[in-house]
Amino acid sequence: MKPHVILNAAMTLDGKIATKTGSSEISGKKDLERVHKLRKEVDGIMVGINTVLADDPRLTVHKINSKKSDNPIRVVVDNQCRTPLSSRILNDDAETIIATSDYVKKDDLAFERCQKLTKVADIFYSNESPVNLKELMKYLYSKNIKTLMLEGGSTLNFSMLKENLIDEIRVCVAPMVVGGKNAKTLIDGEGFDFMKDAINLELKNRYQLGKDLILEYTVLRF
Repeated sequence: MKPHVILNAAMTLDGKIATKTGSSEISGKKDLERVHKLRKEVDGIMVGINTVLADDPRLTVHKINSKKSDNPIRVVVDNQCRTPLSSRILNDDAETIIATSDYVKKDDLAFERCQKLTKVADIFYSNESPVNLKELMKYLYSKNIKTLMLEGGSTLNFSMLKENLIDEIRVCVAPMVVGGKNAKTLIDGEGFDFMKDAINLELKNRYQLGKDLILEYTVLRF
């Protein structure tokens, strides 16, 4: 068993989720409210370590009326236990799970960092490196996370798609173009070699939200 996974993101018309400098203020106020309503509905919210290092997110519900109990469990995929102890994701607003790999068992500094993190977060140890995402999903389900919101980044998005672990994709498309070959797109990672290997989607809903366009897709299993 695994959680029902919803990949949610905002991107520009040319598919960028941030500029080459890391600027990521894309969607409008109404979309931010939509995102926080979704956070309130799910059991967990997951990001990769690069998102934590770049944005220092809280991953809580705070753009709408809410209480502490509305916050989902926060999950960080962090192969080398690089999550800084000062990260806002480690505050007491909600439980946090750090998913790390067997790399930390082979590196003294990484293991030391991991030991410090055990004081403020639950640690999931994968027996593989990088983290075995299928095993992580089973673990999260056992922690009563039945619905999981995936907020990136782009490498983790691809890895989750490749492992056939995403059920829905909800994207806010903002009416702007930024370009840049080094700017992050919605899905990066290694990518597929041929179009025949692409992940197919089925559009289930679309609507305008302020200046933004919201697209909701079901991921078709392969």
